[in-house]
Amino acid sequence: MITDFHNLSEKIGQLADLTQSLRSENADLRLKAVSLAAENAELTRRMQEAHDRVAALLEQIPAQEKDEETA
Repeated sequence: MITDFHNLSEKIGQLADLTQSLRSENADLRLKAVSLAAENAELTRRMQEAHDRVAALLEQIPAQEKDEETA
């Protein structure tokens, strides 16, 4: 009977250690997810800026060609 309680106590200790380890890992993953979301937002913003610049350049090309034809 004492051996059973000792085994149960060991398993509870292992479970507590595993729980703490998983909580720590979960907290780390949450921080990483927040960091990656911020990085993704920044990259999305930069891609939109690049898209806007390219679109503006493309709008200028026909205007330059028309100006050259009239010259």
